[in-house]
Amino acid sequence: MRRRSLLAAPAALIPGPARAQAEPVDVLLVLAVDVSRSIDEDEARLQREGYRNAVSDPRVVDVVRGGMIGAIALAYVEWAGFEYQRLVLPWTRISGQAEADAWALALAEAPRSSLSWTSISAAIDFARITLAEAPFEGTRRVIDVSGDGVNNSGRPAEMARDEAVAAGIVINGLPIINERPTFGRMPGIPLDNYFQQHVIGGVGAFMIVAENFDAFGTAVRRKLIREIA
Repeated sequence: MRRRSLLAAPAALIPGPARAQAEPVDVLLVLAVDVSRSIDEDEARLQREGYRNAVSDPRVVDVVRGGMIGAIALAYVEWAGFEYQRLVLPWTRISGQAEADAWALALAEAPRSSLSWTSISAAIDFARITLAEAPFEGTRRVIDVSGDGVNNSGRPAEMARDEAVAAGIVINGLPIINERPTFGRMPGIPLDNYFQQHVIGGVGAFMIVAENFDAFGTAVRRKLIREIA
């Protein structure tokens, strides 16, 4: 099991001398995915399948190709408590079906870990580092946070959100509603309300609710189309 400190930027993303000539994309998008212990193996599989199917969906690819530049860049991050954030798939430029299919295959083959607690704040902070180290130049910077629980590790989520928004980053949310309580602490408010009040932020920020893990794939596709367009 590999752990990464919040402040340890991925070595593969350290910018080199050619950063000033970075290739442009319409949006830099960090997909920040909850892998805390409230998510079992079946639910984790549904999450990954949801992202794989959404990114490689021809409808999503058509929206990507229809942008001003016709390309986006994705980074896929998994997170749990304050002590665990991991870059699963590094920045990848997607401008067509072949690249989208290759990204989906890479995600299918990537190993997965699960840890306790839920730190949305640390996930946002790590996503900010990942955005700062992107080897592409995006006209927009977006963090897409999906999860099935409230912040119960690290600093309050709204503190991380407000700092990211002040830096010009948009945070969108994909809360997953299920019958299982948040690991270690019962949520004080419904999860969709929590995401609305404490997680999403920035110009045009929005949230799409997945009513359960089975509905996750459809929610991801709708969300990606809206984020890219």
